[in-house]
Amino acid sequence: MLMSVFGRLMLLENSMANKISFPIVIIILVILFWGSAIAGGRRLYPLRTQSSDITALPSFSTEGICSSLVKTQGYACEEHLVTTVDGYVLSVPRIPVGRSRGPRGNRPPVLLQHGLFMQLYWLKAVFDSIQRIGFSDASVFLLRELPKRGALENNVVLLWMQDGITWLLLPPSQSLAFLLADNGFDVWIANTRGTKYSRQHISLPTNSSDYWNWSWDELVAYDLPATFQYVHDQTGQKLHYIGHSQGTLIALAALSKDQLLNMLRSAALLSPIAYVSQMTSPLAKNAADNFFAEYLYKLGIFEFSLRGDAVIQFLKDMCKKPGIDCTNLLTTFTGPNCCLSPSIVNIFLDHEPQSTATKNMIHLSQMIRQGTIAMFDYMNIDENTRHYGRPTPPVYDMTRIPNSLPLYLSYGGADALSDVKDVQRLLETLDDHDGDKLVVQYRNDYAHADYVMGENAKRDIYEPLISFFKLQ
Repeated sequence: MLMSVFGRLMLLENSMANKISFPIVIIILVILFWGSAIAGGRRLYPLRTQSSDITALPSFSTEGICSSLVKTQGYACEEHLVTTVDGYVLSVPRIPVGRSRGPRGNRPPVLLQHGLFMQLYWLKAVFDSIQRIGFSDASVFLLRELPKRGALENNVVLLWMQDGITWLLLPPSQSLAFLLADNGFDVWIANTRGTKYSRQHISLPTNSSDYWNWSWDELVAYDLPATFQYVHDQTGQKLHYIGHSQGTLIALAALSKDQLLNMLRSAALLSPIAYVSQMTSPLAKNAADNFFAEYLYKLGIFEFSLRGDAVIQFLKDMCKKPGIDCTNLLTTFTGPNCCLSPSIVNIFLDHEPQSTATKNMIHLSQMIRQGTIAMFDYMNIDENTRHYGRPTPPVYDMTRIPNSLPLYLSYGGADALSDVKDVQRLLETLDDHDGDKLVVQYRNDYAHADYVMGENAKRDIYEPLISFFKLQ
């Protein structure tokens, strides 16, 4: 089996060399996943940047998101912990009121659920110096530190994984979490298992394979219900829900199984991920088609990080192939974002990159290859039968989502992960949805990261979304 995986990786390299021939454009790739997961669970920790030229945002504290990013902006904040049925301890910070500190009253609760991957892109002349490592003959450079601001002549790409701080990166006047609090909502911020603030378990250490034995199925079955129930119990009210990327996938899957409905008031889906067979990201599609995540899993790498040794070596080897412009592949991983503010670069100086389970990456790869929204496929009839009582994994049926559920769905024409064709396929399954309960917004110039970090997102996305919530 392992040899077959290696064979598929060789096919990946050969197929890309044959099919992809882009002009070499020197762009600096900044990969900030310096948390490395290798066989046996060992992690490499980040080298700290020493950049006195950059105006510092509040540093990240081990005490949690509240002390690091919320209280420093003048907002009240509470740290809450939610334990799932399978033992994971999740951080769910709460912003109960706006900055004006008005009465709490019966503010409607809103749960914000982050996604998985993000790619940020800045034009040249943002930085003035770099500390380069890696391979000198390639058009991609891997940096352990952010470059300084100034007049660098190359473009800069930051590729990272999300957690709850995604909703707090912009200034309070632009960040969705703060805007909701200032508009009378009781804001709760989810952090998926395995991310910095949700790495606890009642019995499993994070360097064990058992800790990382999950995919987004478990987020549907355990994380989301536990968080919903906790917020519902604390507030005594039904929730509004906002998901981005993977946060939309787990919500759609849960709703298709009649979960959460008794606790849900409405849902907003930003850059919705459901069907992904049409995604236009060459790197994601080639990695999925050639079983790259499965290869890592067979090597014993259960915690997935793009700063992991095996992943970096794979990128290096691939980028050495003649005619392959890896910078082009990576900058199109999530699409060319239109509206990102350079000011949020500062936030990366102190925030550790996040991890997910390699098994989760395998599951997402299966979705790309198979074109369905199904539970994890063990690729073995006996294993599938043991888990599901049938030889093939059950499908999440999007047509089972109740037609009367208020939904706000926004997608972008430049998004390479939440591709327009895939979103339109999702919308076809919602054809029978009550007309006054489904709001669909299309932004032609928006890509994946614009929905949570775009400097125009307040005007384009958040204000219409908040108005939608207030009508429910």
